[in-house]
Amino acid sequence: MTSEPALLNRWRTLLASYNAVAAQLERALQDAHGLTMGEFETLDRLVAVSCEKRRMQDLAADMYLSQSALSRTVARLEKGGLVRRTLCEDDRRGVFVTVTEDGLRRHADARVTHRAILAEHLDASAA
Repeated sequence: MTSEPALLNRWRTLLASYNAVAAQLERALQDAHGLTMGEFETLDRLVAVSCEKRRMQDLAADMYLSQSALSRTVARLEKGGLVRRTLCEDDRRGVFVTVTEDGLRRHADARVTHRAILAEHLDASAA
């Protein structure tokens, strides 16, 4: 069993690493592509699925954002023309999200920046 000081040290090292990567991602995505990290992650998860549209509740289950934070994020993306929201015809409470052509282009450009930063910080061969 790991000692408490060693456990706390590992936790703090992990947290510091996450914060460094997240801060760099946030700056680079915002500066180069006008996206927050949460907006990029939302687009990334929408693009990664092989279906045309995705239910908000399914998207929320896969993400670290709360339901309300995800709703605000999707509203910003929709305002920017990057996604479109539609009501589910079978259940009017359900909302689908679809990436637009502009959203696909912005995601493709931002993906290069995102993956480069991840590779710089997380690639095992770089360590």
